[in-house]
Amino acid sequence: MLILSMKDRESVVVEGSNGVERLLKVTVLDSHGGSVRLGIEAGDDCSVHRWQGWEHIHAGLPPDCAMACPAIPDDERGRWDAEGGGSIQ
Repeated sequence: MLILSMKDRESVVVEGSNGVERLLKVTVLDSHGGSVRLGIEAGDDCSVHRWQGWEHIHAGLPPDCAMACPAIPDDERGRWDAEGGGSIQ
């Protein structure tokens, strides 16, 4: 696991196996009170999910089930959609 300390507007990039193609760019948009907002840029052929949603998808459950599942702590449930996330354009 790579652990980084970053400031607002700083980014990390995950590149493809050929060392040229950018697969994912993650930018710190804002941080306050122990919460961080991230901006994620990915190619059209790359899916990006919250960990909880990814677990549900790979368990054969519908992706939207992750937001209603009791296994997700109440303080996390719905936060993504409430802040305008939920899809990558």
